[in-house]
Amino acid sequence: MNNSVPNSPLSAQAQPLVTVLLIAYNQQGVIADAVRSVLAQTYTPLEIIISDDASSDGTYAAIEAAVRDYDGPHQVITQRNPANEGISAHLSRLAAMARGELLFVAAGDDMSAPNRCERVVEYWLEHGRRPDLIATDLADMDEAGNVHERMAPTELDNYRSFEDWLAQRPWLVGAAHTWSRRLFERFGPMMPGSAAEDQVMTFRAIVSGGALSLREPLVRYRRGGLSSKRRYRTTAELVARMRQGNGFALVETEQIQRDADIAGLGDQMRAALAPKLAREQFIHAMFDARRLGKRLTLLTGTGTVKLGLRIRMFLYTTCPAVYAPSLWLKRLKRKD
Repeated sequence: MNNSVPNSPLSAQAQPLVTVLLIAYNQQGVIADAVRSVLAQTYTPLEIIISDDASSDGTYAAIEAAVRDYDGPHQVITQRNPANEGISAHLSRLAAMARGELLFVAAGDDMSAPNRCERVVEYWLEHGRRPDLIATDLADMDEAGNVHERMAPTELDNYRSFEDWLAQRPWLVGAAHTWSRRLFERFGPMMPGSAAEDQVMTFRAIVSGGALSLREPLVRYRRGGLSSKRRYRTTAELVARMRQGNGFALVETEQIQRDADIAGLGDQMRAALAPKLAREQFIHAMFDARRLGKRLTLLTGTGTVKLGLRIRMFLYTTCPAVYAPSLWLKRLKRKD
């Protein structure tokens, strides 16, 4: 679906074109709220790309229904991926489609305040279009849509150099981020297979034009969404999730190293990531080891990884049932 943007000399001259990238996956019950919130943006000129990542439920039908009668000023593009791409690849492809100077990330289970784009663009222009990432605060929203306390991720204004990022990675919520197009022009698309984009894009911004925080709750962040903490009923579910998380971590580590190489920080990053890379490679090797003897060799011979982690991973891969009582206790506590 496409709605043309009216030709307004004032907006064309004074205001940059920006794009909202709204991604959805198996969110048929909440996606309409997310769509309506981006359609209601007060800022123009605005391009909105709404993309379903090959959902197995009625998400795309809900998207089509939500935009069907829209006749506002924004250009709206809807699409559905033929196969699931995952967050990093999905957002990268949409970024390549987008025409805006700024790219607003929006999740299919969250809602943007009507003035989200307007306020972020104002903030960006106030800073001379220099920042490559602007993160806003969020409002905690329960599954029924009731708003609770304010969520304030790490103050990004304090991260002015690679050394600041190395000292402590920030706590982030990517669904409240806005990126400059420059980040993709300099670093290219993100690798497929990463669980999230927030750390990667924030690192890119910190070593480029900078990252700033706008301390206004401009996104309603829904509890119980795809990014919520998972509850495991069996050890098999837990182990499967650990394997998946290990794969995500290896891709993110490789991506950040690639970006550091582009930024001329490759050697420093290799040294900084060495302990983490050793841990993740050990975990991967443990899961891939088919025989007990191989796992015992990894347990006793991988001196670069802490003994506690080696023992835990040996138990997870050899006799995961030992963790069943702890899962049962956690479920019991949640019921209380």
